[in-house]
Amino acid sequence: MPQNEITGRCYCGATRLSASGPASVAYCHCTDCRRWTGAPVTAWVGVADATVALMPAPAPISVTEGVTRWACPACGSPLAARFSYLPGQTWLAMGTLDQAASLTPTLHCYAGEALPWLHIADDLPREQASGHEVL
Repeated sequence: MPQNEITGRCYCGATRLSASGPASVAYCHCTDCRRWTGAPVTAWVGVADATVALMPAPAPISVTEGVTRWACPACGSPLAARFSYLPGQTWLAMGTLDQAASLTPTLHCYAGEALPWLHIADDLPREQASGHEVL
């Protein structure tokens, strides 16, 4: 595996993913990501669109305008997302990645929507909205 290759899979193993990167690694506290993943905060790994492969390719899901997501059709695991305000980037769900332990977030996005009882003790920058200026 090349040094910058990212690999992963869904919970049941039916869908695999690969990409080159990362370009960015960030937490997201937005309500949309929380509802999609079922987690109080989500960690994402941003990579260039052209490097992403989902095998077999699941159908895209678009519930929120400007947001496209992909999940495993067999087990429902969240796999990837694209956001219109971050053109050219695909965001991979950290929990699906084989390299998750070595991909450290550098930013909190939508910190203004963070659950009040969730306290992540780090000194990372906290963007109140998308953070698209720095991603």
